[in-house]
Amino acid sequence: MITLLQRVKQASVEVNEQCIAEIDQGVLVFVGIEKGDSSELVARLVERVINYRLFADAEEKMNLSVKDINGGLLLVPQFTLAANTQKGLRPSFASAAPPDIGYQLFNEFVDAAKQHHPKVCTGQFGADMQVKLINDGPVTFWLHS
Repeated sequence: MITLLQRVKQASVEVNEQCIAEIDQGVLVFVGIEKGDSSELVARLVERVINYRLFADAEEKMNLSVKDINGGLLLVPQFTLAANTQKGLRPSFASAAPPDIGYQLFNEFVDAAKQHHPKVCTGQFGADMQVKLINDGPVTFWLHS
């Protein structure tokens, strides 16, 4: 399982020109599900995402999490994170989980996040989404379990 975290001042997701999710200050998280991923990995990675220190404290050190600042969490499924780009000019998606498993594990990820954080919004699995964001920093981290 792969997550790409971006600290944002604002982020939103549109599907069919309709805004389906938006947050102000917080973290935009792109979630990629790989073959072999499990519910145990979901729980561990959600805990890391919510507690990962991306925000500055009073001394300007990144010591605060999205939970600490009570920021928004926008979760967006993105199967392309699981792409193998080692050879050639076209990515291989052989390592990505099949859609039914990806859907199930992404929903488990969302449910677990909602159990630990009050401000969770999501993109739409399988949809053509337009994601808008104002990256804060920029600060971007890649977490892989």
